[in-house]
Amino acid sequence: MSAAFDQPAKLARMAGQIADFFAAYPEDKAVPAIAEHINQFWTPRMRAELARAFPPGTPGLHPLVAQALPLVRLPAA
Repeated sequence: MSAAFDQPAKLARMAGQIADFFAAYPEDKAVPAIAEHINQFWTPRMRAELARAFPPGTPGLHPLVAQALPLVRLPAA
């Protein structure tokens, strides 16, 4: 398998780990906290790849990550 092929799964796993941490928070606090963590610590390329690989309704993301994804800042096109 190539590194590019593994990247979406790796990003989903990393985002899921963030969501697992914030899962103890009330959902209305967890969702923006997940997005803020991704915005602060992920590169624009990582954020764009996550959004590209998991458009709304795509399975494979932790449910809290799926809710947080619209709040993730994407690089300007």
